[in-house]
Amino acid sequence: MALSGDEAARYARHIVLKDMGGTGQQKLKNARVLIVGAGGLGAPVIAYLAAAGIGTLGVVDPDKVSLSNLQRQIIHGDDTIGSAKTKSAQDFVARINPFVRYLNHQIKLDARNAGRIIADYDLVVEGTDDFASKQVVSQACEAAKIPLVTGALGPFDGTLTVLMPYARNALGQDNPRFSDLYPVAPDPKDSPPCEIAGVLNVLPGIIGTMMANEALKLIAGYGAPLVGKLLVYSARTGESHILDYRREGENPSASSKAANKASSDQ
Repeated sequence: MALSGDEAARYARHIVLKDMGGTGQQKLKNARVLIVGAGGLGAPVIAYLAAAGIGTLGVVDPDKVSLSNLQRQIIHGDDTIGSAKTKSAQDFVARINPFVRYLNHQIKLDARNAGRIIADYDLVVEGTDDFASKQVVSQACEAAKIPLVTGALGPFDGTLTVLMPYARNALGQDNPRFSDLYPVAPDPKDSPPCEIAGVLNVLPGIIGTMMANEALKLIAGYGAPLVGKLLVYSARTGESHILDYRREGENPSASSKAANKASSDQ
């Protein structure tokens, strides 16, 4: 379906943008994106993908909004405390872009339902605070041959990458899997929950916005997604570093250590 007049006006700065244009905006409108987690990382992803004009946004999260979330989870507010995060996110999306179709999945994604839910989408963005959930999502995306943008947070550091292990790179090599980035699960003592370690409130916004950009790149076709590359950002220094990692643990040590240093606390 073509963009309406109101949509063309809303997305005018995209439409005049080189490498996006009307064609790219139409791809965004036709896209179906699933966001796993409506917390620290999910909040900016939801906000910017909705504003960008993604046609269908699905959000998965079993939790409710609490007062301690509001320091960083910017789509929720005092009036939503006690409400399901997915419902709070739905109300936020409706306020900022009425052209987005929102699908509410107020459940925990697990090995039993992940494949069924993910199969209805073109792209998944994952920002949960649980390593086991990250494994489940990555495995389901690989099986369904769906790109996955995934991110994690520490108190002052964050990471993100794009997983497309079902495809090959320009050299004809298989793209890496989640297990190539994390050969072993992080030790819990090295990544305490944010209730204990804390998290700087702007950090999820920085990493989450980068994750949203990766999603837009994959859909609209501009730039080079972070496939086989781990972006590591430090809020202490303002510096970013990109580390390569490969399939089947050919040389995973550097990127794995950096990935494990950044916990998945939201």
